[in-house]
Amino acid sequence: MARSAKSRSAPHKVSFQRTREEHAQETAQDYVEMIGELIATTGEARVTDLAHRLGVTHVTVNRTIQRLRRNGLVTALPYRSIFLTDAGRSLAAESRRRHEIVSDFLKSLGVPETVAHVDAEGMEHHVSAETLAAFLRHLDRVAKRRR
Repeated sequence: MARSAKSRSAPHKVSFQRTREEHAQETAQDYVEMIGELIATTGEARVTDLAHRLGVTHVTVNRTIQRLRRNGLVTALPYRSIFLTDAGRSLAAESRRRHEIVSDFLKSLGVPETVAHVDAEGMEHHVSAETLAAFLRHLDRVAKRRR
């Protein structure tokens, strides 16, 4: 018996909804991760540094910082450094961890380190918890074989 068009489209609908939600989170994740990196390496995160590192305009950074403030991820005053809140630090750490797992997985497959790092930057936002867990299991098996 053939499935109806409606039942065949249900998985696609869920997939597209998930992708749209992930895209909405990508910018926040990228910004808090970069803010955390700047603070760790230079002691502060400034709009000019973010604009330069992310390849966007100061206006784009300012608008995004305002959205991150509303979402409780950063604190910032005009013409001052930007700081992560506890929620922002948590999101940055989670984003870094996802990036490292995806990058390590790709390298375990033989992808060159620089390519794995660049590819992981996009993939980290869209990989499900189940897939990340599978990546970790694979990495664990690879590590055990090397011992």
